[in-house]
Amino acid sequence: MSLFQYEYMQLALVSALIIGLTAPALGIYLVQRRLALIGDGIGHVALTGVGAGLLFQTSPVIMAVIAATIGAVVIELIRERGRTSGDLALALLFYGGIAGGVVLVGLSDSTSSNLNAYLFGALSTASRADVATIAVLGAAVLIAMLGLRPALFAVCHDEEYARVSGLPVRALNLLLAVTTAITVTIAMRAVGVLLISALMVVPVATAQQVTRGFRSTMAAAMALGLFAGGAGIWMAALADTAPGASVVVLAIASFVVVTLLAAAWRRVRRARPQPAPAPEPHEVVLGGS
Repeated sequence: MSLFQYEYMQLALVSALIIGLTAPALGIYLVQRRLALIGDGIGHVALTGVGAGLLFQTSPVIMAVIAATIGAVVIELIRERGRTSGDLALALLFYGGIAGGVVLVGLSDSTSSNLNAYLFGALSTASRADVATIAVLGAAVLIAMLGLRPALFAVCHDEEYARVSGLPVRALNLLLAVTTAITVTIAMRAVGVLLISALMVVPVATAQQVTRGFRSTMAAAMALGLFAGGAGIWMAALADTAPGASVVVLAIASFVVVTLLAAAWRRVRRARPQPAPAPEPHEVVLGGS
């Protein structure tokens, strides 16, 4: 009897596929900007929103969206104005977010199991409303990342050149910040705030082992994210493991396998004897009488 005949497993699978497709589509821009760990920082800020929601008995997800969005915008403005380095800004997100979340959850009457659901994910408890929210927000992020790909690539590759070219650099940077916050929030139910960055970064890093162009890397990363999401839920159903952790483990396993195969293929190509260049034809001079 297949576990996927139950509605909660079907909802978990749909959610994992949406997040697996969305997270790498955004993550490739973060990797390009060398902000691979920003998802962790924003995730910790989202945890503060969860704590506020539990404390004031409002929706933790809505509060997490608000907190993550504010945190992402503030940190982008700080980075843009150059008042602090990117590493320091991320450190402030990490420590301030996690500390605020733990304090607020401690002040509420919630049990530790409620906090663990957001720290490590609880995809199998997703409701139809949760999946609908994930689908709508995920579609919005995908449309923005694919529709604005040339402009976003230009900003992430060379911000000064993009500004000289007349692109709205600040608006595009804020768009990346807000979509990162949204992606972190919808992925929070799937893999938890402690593992969010893995789905944004690992499929991209895996695709970079076998692709060269930005467009092909993006497509391959999204395909790998889909594979990790679907196969991770299937493995969790068979082995009775945590769905979010299973998705991330498969993503990392894919990276290891692809990296080893790519290295072996490059070694084989280097060892293969190269064909000798064809001799140049001799010039024939015809003598005339």
